[in-house]
Amino acid sequence: MSGTQNSELAAKRWAKALMELAQEDSNISKTDILDDLKEVAENISVSEELSNVINNPSISVEEKQIVLCKLFQNKVMPIVYNFLFVLNLRKRINIINEIAIEFEKELENINNVIRVSIVSAIDLEETRKNELKSKLAEKLNKDVIINWGVDSDIIAGLVLNINETVIDNSIKHKLEVLSKDIIKGA
Repeated sequence: MSGTQNSELAAKRWAKALMELAQEDSNISKTDILDDLKEVAENISVSEELSNVINNPSISVEEKQIVLCKLFQNKVMPIVYNFLFVLNLRKRINIINEIAIEFEKELENINNVIRVSIVSAIDLEETRKNELKSKLAEKLNKDVIINWGVDSDIIAGLVLNINETVIDNSIKHKLEVLSKDIIKGA
């Protein structure tokens, strides 16, 4: 398993653990937790100095904890601060951005939301976009968030990506399949 896959798997586990902890208290806003996670990840990514401290294995856990305390103790929710403390102790603070991404996926799943990417050959009119969104929401039985894209190379039709499943209904794809079939038959 590659390092990226290990980080992604670890991030999923940490995000799931944080969500389970957050669900124990109905007064805790999961959206606020997500906002705090994103803020911490953003602070680390935009500050070269902070990023160097967080990602430097020669800096002790204790020293990192002092930095995290100074920066975030009174700026994020206690649950998030405590989470950062544990992440640092486990030497996983460097994957905070991936954890934020996975936490957002957990939150969307709980809220019955799915993200879909749709690519068309031309920019679709708003009425057509709304029709597609309504049909997808009905078919998937979920609230749908769509990321629209345009790629003239597909000639016509749509390419949908739903949870890593690609549905390619483009003319380009159909021509490629037809071409392969002709070659096989030749």
